[in-house]
Amino acid sequence: MDLATNNLGSETSPYLRQHADNPVHWQPWNTEVLAAAKAANKPILLSVGYAACHWCHVMAYESFEDDDMAGLMNELFVNIKLDREERPDLDAVYQNALALLGQQGGWPLTMFLTPDGEPFWGGTYFPKTARYGRPGFDEVLKTIAKLYAEKPEDIRHNVTQISGALQKMNSGANGAVPSLEMIDRCGHGCLQIMDAKNGGTTGAPKFPQPSLLSLIWRTGVRSDDDELKRIVKHSLDRMCQGGIYDHLGGGFARYAVDDQWLVPHFEKMLYDNAQLIDLLCDVWRVDANPLYAKRVEETITWILREMRITGGAFTASLDADSEGVEGKFYVWTEAEIDALLGDDADLFKKFYDVSKGGNWEGNTILNRTQSGLGLADEATEEKLANLRQILLTERASRIRPGWDDKALTDWNAMTIAAMAEAAMTFKRADWLDYAKLAYNFVTNTLMKNDRFLHSYRDGKAQHTGMLEDYAHMIRAALRLFECFGEDAYLREAVAWSDTVETLFADAKGGYFQSASDATDLIVRQKPHMDNAVPSGNAIMAQNLAKLYALTGDTTYRDRTEITLSAFGGRLTEQFPNMPGLLLAAEMLQNPVQIVLIAKDRSQIYLEMRRAIFAAYLPNRAITILSEADTLPAGHPASGKTAIDGKETAYVCQWPVCSAPVTSVDALTKLLTDLPSKAA
Repeated sequence: MDLATNNLGSETSPYLRQHADNPVHWQPWNTEVLAAAKAANKPILLSVGYAACHWCHVMAYESFEDDDMAGLMNELFVNIKLDREERPDLDAVYQNALALLGQQGGWPLTMFLTPDGEPFWGGTYFPKTARYGRPGFDEVLKTIAKLYAEKPEDIRHNVTQISGALQKMNSGANGAVPSLEMIDRCGHGCLQIMDAKNGGTTGAPKFPQPSLLSLIWRTGVRSDDDELKRIVKHSLDRMCQGGIYDHLGGGFARYAVDDQWLVPHFEKMLYDNAQLIDLLCDVWRVDANPLYAKRVEETITWILREMRITGGAFTASLDADSEGVEGKFYVWTEAEIDALLGDDADLFKKFYDVSKGGNWEGNTILNRTQSGLGLADEATEEKLANLRQILLTERASRIRPGWDDKALTDWNAMTIAAMAEAAMTFKRADWLDYAKLAYNFVTNTLMKNDRFLHSYRDGKAQHTGMLEDYAHMIRAALRLFECFGEDAYLREAVAWSDTVETLFADAKGGYFQSASDATDLIVRQKPHMDNAVPSGNAIMAQNLAKLYALTGDTTYRDRTEITLSAFGGRLTEQFPNMPGLLLAAEMLQNPVQIVLIAKDRSQIYLEMRRAIFAAYLPNRAITILSEADTLPAGHPASGKTAIDGKETAYVCQWPVCSAPVTSVDALTKLLTDLPSKAA
């Protein structure tokens, strides 16, 4: 391995390719590079980011494209570039290491490691010269290199302290499985961190946090608490009408930098949009706000138009920057609006907060929070839609933000599940077809020797699958099983669940993020906190609880309880950061098991299936059978049959099943009248 040249040119990651022409002698992360660093006995400078990261671009422009800075980096360190989206397990280790040093994490992540990959100091963005209260990057490089050369005992002390703390994160959190009463207390307790005026959590920046909002919403509906329901709907209203939403092209940005949801950090990530589609469907079933239906439709339209590759997989992100300027692609001036819309400009400006001075740095971020959070009358909305199309057509002529067109297994699975849910909620068979196409792409292209790979681009699938890949694909398989009733989806979910036990399970409870045969991490971590995406342990626990409800196999119940208990000791104080595990505990204790038996896919069968998906049933477990099929012995409806050859449904709540119903109206009434505890 030649460490005296930039070796990113053969990588497929768009983020790594962005740095392939830097004068820095960047290396990809692999065992060969780590061995070469050890042989050279040089410390490692690890720089972690992703293609849509604005401050990653800033640091690259200031330092990594500068010949003098690059010369200093090349002289003092082995320099490794890592795409955090390709290796989230490595990113998690070094983000946690930075937190243990008492610093706020984020990207770009800049960590200094021993030749063995052990972290001893780090930070995030460093300016080229000292400002923002941060030291200049050249000063940092010289200081760290000197410390490494002259004070090895200090380096070893830091390494030992950090390594010990990283190991400790995986232990000592055992506790009881949360009861429904405790889940309710946690859901109500989340109110204390919510912004009653603007929605979302208090302060800025504001992230969507769909898992947290899901916990609050489900608690609010189950306990009939109007304030909990209000804060979730208000948060969604502000997001759907705020600047964080792309009112022309559809889709949500990653977060808002202010506390009003006006100014987005303009990058658009696939995972945010998948989660928000799911949440909007969940809330719409209780409050059929046409705004939510519209945002789901527009967001899916954007994904299908701009975030797909040949074969049907969904891609990762769109950049915040175009032409080196954050947000340039998305913002407008009043003069542009006037010129394009003519006599209709005044109407558009009234609804979309367009003014001469703009609302952000002299430009306008289109938003509708100033004109009310609801939709206007039908005629006005139709007019506004036509005007938006004019602007969207004009915007298409601008230089587009960068597109990270790699397909990630877990993010695809999240989108597959969300699109299937939206398809059933809004009766869009075409969306279900797209979800199935992407599912087939992942299972055909991102699997090797019965194991998932994590990332695909340019015909190359790579990087060993992680817990999140398996967990989200199991979830997607279970959702498609509920939609289609095809046994193959359930069989695949069961098989992948067994693989998770083999490769990721910790004997002490819970699951490691990386497989047992991973060789390039200093520690395997067990993620349990929900961040921008739910933790792998949370999704896996939800899957296991649903598998128990679908099969009655107590193995899945035991695995769910073991996983929840492994992190139960942290829930009392950290519940706002662990909503996904609380939702798993609710699914385990409060499922609604629905069995639909039909000899063929008749019109009545289709209408009964629609009735099931139209009902608000967040803890549902749906099984669709033909007359010849049987349920597992442990299922409460085992042995139940169709009545007189008719399409027949049973609804079960541990351990009691309803009388059979054979009409759409009877099924709808049965689902509507379920006790709130089992909703």
